Amino acid sequence: LPLPSGLNLQEENPNADIGCESPGSMPISSSLEEEGLVIAPQKLLCAGQMDQSVFDSILSALINPDESRGDFNAQISANRVGVQRLLQLAQSMGVDRLQQAMVQLNDYAESFAQAALATIPAGEYRFEDVMDDDGKGNRSIPIRVCVRKSDTQLEVDFDRTHAQTQGNINCPLSVCAASVFYVFRCLMPSNTPQAAGSFRCIRLLAPEGSLVNAKRPAAVAAGNVETSTRIVDVLLGALSQAIPERIPAASHGSMNNVAMGYHADAKTEPDTLSWSYYETIGGGMGASANTPGLSAVQTHMTNTYNTPVEVLESRYPLRIKRYQIRRNSGGHGAQPGGDGIIREYEFLAPARVTLLTERRHHAPWGLQGGQAGAVGINQLNQKRLDAKVTFSVDAGDCLTLQTAGGGGFGHEENKNE
Repeated sequence: LPLPSGLNLQEENPNADIGCESPGSMPISSSLEEEGLVIAPQKLLCAGQMDQSVFDSILSALINPDESRGDFNAQISANRVGVQRLLQLAQSMGVDRLQQAMVQLNDYAESFAQAALATIPAGEYRFEDVMDDDGKGNRSIPIRVCVRKSDTQLEVDFDRTHAQTQGNINCPLSVCAASVFYVFRCLMPSNTPQAAGSFRCIRLLAPEGSLVNAKRPAAVAAGNVETSTRIVDVLLGALSQAIPERIPAASHGSMNNVAMGYHADAKTEPDTLSWSYYETIGGGMGASANTPGLSAVQTHMTNTYNTPVEVLESRYPLRIKRYQIRRNSGGHGAQPGGDGIIREYEFLAPARVTLLTERRHHAPWGLQGGQAGAVGINQLNQKRLDAKVTFSVDAGDCLTLQTAGGGGFGHEENKNE
């Protein structure tokens, strides 16, 4: 098979190879160093010129440096275009006028945010949800939030959230902030400018050393892809007490990460090609007061594209045996939750596989009497797997993921009202 090494078709993460021994760079890790190359802040380019020694030191630490070189060059080119266009804007407007316009844009964005957040009644709203596990034996790990709304400010406090864990579901503070800002951006008008001023009136409190503000060298590979979504869930749960008509039930609550591949030893396996592949899978969306949840979609903090089956099978030693909607997995209600997905892989060659998934033990909750969505199920050759696990497969083995459905909204007996 003509297997390209290190190819990654997912738009969300352009670098599937970041120097981690685990294919797809998504290990069941317990420290930051296990997750790949950690690059200290430094200049890769200076005055438009590449520092080749820095570039070479990065590439030498990666599993597939030739393919990664192309990934980096693409990102450098994109940044060059951004720099050029910012310079053109400064030249056409003048620097002083451009800086003044930036200040005005942020002030304008803040006015939109203030108007939107004013619709949330003053008060204190609490909610709690849990992570299934951290991949290292710790289960039902709580995330707790308190939203305090006054006339002029909104405070989001994660006090009493679980301490950072041994596994890799810990979040850097930036991931927690992105999740919080995402929720409140959804409450603002669609024409709110994409500017930092939109979030000036939101204060974030996240205890250092907690699951949502971990300290180095905590492992964080699943913090961005899994814990971020649960942060969204707990914040929505809190806001459902304040503005129930505007908040949906919980969605499937996981990016359903599947990382796989094979790292051949050049000395002992000279005729075997290395390959690495990583994808995420959608699920069911939570229903809201006026609409059912969508089925088989990415939700909240994930936005990766679907990889066409034909492309996947033509480039990797894989066959997709099933790819379908998981019927009746959405929670019942006046508005039903969306259904999840069933995706089944048959391996045509040996590989190493890692799964980082959630909502396999704790179901996505419904609201206002709506029922929870079905939990997800991971299976290898019809034998159930845990939510976060790494394992080897042989040719002929079959991996099946059934992703969770979304929660329902409202009592089902009110469906026709």
